[in-house]
Amino acid sequence: MTGLPATDRRSARLPDVPSLAVAALYAELNLTPKPGLVDCANSGAHRDMDHALFVASIRAIAPWLRVFYQQGVQDAGLAESEMLRRLRPAGLACEQAMFSATGGVNTHKGGIFSLGLLCAAAGRLAAQGESLTPTALCMTVSAMTRGIVARELAHGRRAATAGERLYRQFGLTGARGEVESGFATVRRHVLPFWQYAQGERGLQQALLRLMAVNPDTNLASRGGLEGLRYVQKYASGLLARGWDDEALREMDRALITRNLSPGGSADLLAVSWLLAALAL
Repeated sequence: MTGLPATDRRSARLPDVPSLAVAALYAELNLTPKPGLVDCANSGAHRDMDHALFVASIRAIAPWLRVFYQQGVQDAGLAESEMLRRLRPAGLACEQAMFSATGGVNTHKGGIFSLGLLCAAAGRLAAQGESLTPTALCMTVSAMTRGIVARELAHGRRAATAGERLYRQFGLTGARGEVESGFATVRRHVLPFWQYAQGERGLQQALLRLMAVNPDTNLASRGGLEGLRYVQKYASGLLARGWDDEALREMDRALITRNLSPGGSADLLAVSWLLAALAL
């Protein structure tokens, strides 16, 4: 048949990772109840953001996730170590789009970092003819960011950012450590149990697993190590005893009272959703 573009059968079967990343952001946002975090019921421990602001943020970010993917395609012939530097301009532009949409509020900086890298890794692997498996994406992100903790945290001359300050104070590596490890927290503590994750309850269980083990710099920034340990212990207790929506609402109230928001675990929940979708 004339007039139709030729189709690469292999590429036609590839998952649309940028679209899945957007879906992951919405899945995380709409999960309710979600202790300490913005959801459909309330704004958690946040006074400067709400559900509508997060929706605006996701809409601003969404086009850039495809830009990251295309950059990965374009740079597929380069060494993995070259990719992070080449992604930075798009990353900064994406952050600016977010800040423009939110009036300067940081709604998704961590999500842009993690999901942007995964989209770029997917583009690279697709261009190389590789399968887009969770393990392949995670290992590619790890290779792309190898040495980032040493370069940007350990050897920094001054604690200019919140992440650098928390590394100096507590030794927490935050999002940089997670990407350099190839999302080890997600791979070890969430994905092996994902087959049991059904609907919202499954996502809430995954979030509790993350909160129980993740050295979340958002929590440390708000409540120090005491606040971090409080949330880890609380989540571990719910996992051990069992929980329902009322128990999550009670945890939500406790975190709001203490001004604690497990934003790092929220970012990793979106990562978990994306990687689990690729495993289906």
